[in-house]
Amino acid sequence: MSEFVQLLVNGLVTGSIIAVSAVGLTFMFGILGVVNFAYGDYLTFGAYAAFVANVTLGWPIAFAALFGMAATAALGLGIEFVLWAPMRRRRAGTVSLFIISIGLALVLRDVILLIWGADGRRYNVDVFQVYDFGILRLSASQLATIAIATPAIISVGLMLSRSRLGKAMRALADDRSLAAVSGIDVDRIAKATWIVASALAGLSGLLIGLVQASFDPTTGSTLLLPIFAAVILGGVGSAYGALVGGLALGVAMELSTWDAIFGGLDPVYKPVVAFAALIVVLLIRPQGVFGKARVL
Repeated sequence: MSEFVQLLVNGLVTGSIIAVSAVGLTFMFGILGVVNFAYGDYLTFGAYAAFVANVTLGWPIAFAALFGMAATAALGLGIEFVLWAPMRRRRAGTVSLFIISIGLALVLRDVILLIWGADGRRYNVDVFQVYDFGILRLSASQLATIAIATPAIISVGLMLSRSRLGKAMRALADDRSLAAVSGIDVDRIAKATWIVASALAGLSGLLIGLVQASFDPTTGSTLLLPIFAAVILGGVGSAYGALVGGLALGVAMELSTWDAIFGGLDPVYKPVVAFAALIVVLLIRPQGVFGKARVL
């Protein structure tokens, strides 16, 4: 039972990172209609921005998280002005935007590689420090991840349900034309969406760097497929579904290594478990758990 509880908590930690990332990606697709394949490199940029704040400048990890979010939000907004807004004005199709996002991913990855190099980096957190909580053992990096990810997830939920911005974003996702006729400033909400989604990517980059103990220019891209799986599992376009899908995938991936389940799988196969779970759910419910595509 102690092993089960430990794996469950580990899964929630991993799932919270996937969930935060999946919500940002859902915002981009559900509101803006962009399948952003460069999203993983937004995560990587956020990880390196937080590294500059935490290691180079000596800031505490919480302030480094805020700096990474702000820097990635600025990156996302800048790319919106330079790339995505002109593409929308030219009415580029979904396939064209997808191909452009792949090119953007390669550019961002190479720029990060040129600036910081290929060596792995780590934050100023003692990854060998472990704390005992009864039958649980959590590392300092896991505790930092929980302390940062939990308020972020709660804040996203409150923003969507309570704030004027969240309601406008949901209206835009439901029907862009009707939202514009109702007096919603579509361009302003689009820019706000890029800021929020990119900030969540930056936060996720820091969190994955903490949990993995180190990161490099390819870290974000390796997490991209599980993020897409969480988005599809929860229901494409549903932010709440992305949260649930991310947490569920994280738990499923960690519990798959439990010895009580046919001896447990080798940890290297955890991503396979995520996609196996996705296939099973889609066979039963093709629209995803929450069911309403493009609804936030």
